Amino acid sequence: MSNPFLGEIRMFGGNFAPQGWAACNGALIPISQNDALFSLFGTTFGGDGNQNFGLPNLWGRVPIHDGQAPGRQSYANGALGGAEGVAVLPAQHPAHSHVLKVSLDAASTTTLKGNLVGVPASLLTYYEGNPARAFGDDMVSLSAGSNMPHENRMPSLAITYIVAMAGIFPSR
Repeated sequence: MSNPFLGEIRMFGGNFAPQGWAACNGALIPISQNDALFSLFGTTFGGDGNQNFGLPNLWGRVPIHDGQAPGRQSYANGALGGAEGVAVLPAQHPAHSHVLKVSLDAASTTTLKGNLVGVPASLLTYYEGNPARAFGDDMVSLSAGSNMPHENRMPSLAITYIVAMAGIFPSR
């Protein structure tokens, strides 16, 4: 393997960081132990800038390029974005309806397929015939998710991201 640039980030198939590398897990590093890397990172990824600085944290994140793509928002180096969970609110649901057809006749079967809800008659639930009316909005209430968050991550594969703690100081 060629000598890495100091601060270079790579994907690594192991579950550890090889010698000379550190995991991109947001750890705080004393400036006194790696002032050259601090001169590249500064406090972009955390730290107080006096005693320590942070390594990039790629746990549960997808790296994106800094800058601004046409028609997109601008991202500064080290900026975080996105969310692992998103609550879908009722205002975000597309307009739609759920029509439940029912009959006013006595139920005559227990079979759902091809039938509709009928007036209770003994233990039978469904009616073999034509619907007489639809339930109104005030008769059927369905939960719309209760504004609870849902998983929002794309399909993924866990890979260890590592950053070079030693290497060639990159020139501009």
